[in-house]
Amino acid sequence: MVAGAEVDTDLPSVAVPLSPPHPARTSASATSPAENAERRRSTGRGYRPPRATVPRVVRRAVVEGTATLARLAPAFVPYIDAHGPADLRRARPRRTHFAELTRAICFQQLAGAAARTIHGRFEAALDGDVTPEAVLALPVQTLRAAGLSANKTASIRDLALKVVEGEVELDRVARLSDEEIVRELTLVRGIGRWTAEMFLMFQLGRLDVWPTGDLGVRKGFAVIDGRPAPPTPPELEALGDPLRPYRSLAAWYCWRAADTQL
Repeated sequence: MVAGAEVDTDLPSVAVPLSPPHPARTSASATSPAENAERRRSTGRGYRPPRATVPRVVRRAVVEGTATLARLAPAFVPYIDAHGPADLRRARPRRTHFAELTRAICFQQLAGAAARTIHGRFEAALDGDVTPEAVLALPVQTLRAAGLSANKTASIRDLALKVVEGEVELDRVARLSDEEIVRELTLVRGIGRWTAEMFLMFQLGRLDVWPTGDLGVRKGFAVIDGRPAPPTPPELEALGDPLRPYRSLAAWYCWRAADTQL
């Protein structure tokens, strides 16, 4: 991915049904977050990762969407010819929604190699059990020792707490609209619109996401459209309207265009 991106991810094309939402949150108790998390773990209540951690890619939908994009926007055709149908997958482990969001936080504002090292240490500290309950049960000092900054540690713990307490219900997000998901995820400290949009594209497989704030998408669109300078985010928002309902695929070609000389 190009400049302006926080995390490299792979984009499935369609989402699958998730398990029903957990029971509504009850009134706050006097227990600590870690004790509350342990209670929920032992009783089986609280956050339950969906059985299908991420939707599988249906390549036919991506191929058909790429063909439609070529008809909608002929300026994309040279990049479609050069790169083929948008390959929105990469060979990396499937993760639960919570685990993918913690990965996104780990990768924010870091080069790939450094981010992968820190993320690996973070997962190792949890013995691979990347759940909200496990995060809250882990001492802050252990998270910091993995290489996480104070801000990222606070963000991951805030995400875990909001999931455990039901303020962010990751087990129902697939049934929400894109904007509803953005609003819910951005309740979490350290998760902004860009991170939420990448989650929509690469974790939930939404095909019509248009990350206008991403500098790589703006630069790539300028290259494809023959513009002397990247459009502003509001300008790009309007320019993306003819690319519906495959703006996620268009963004992928914009990233390729920003990296490629044809």
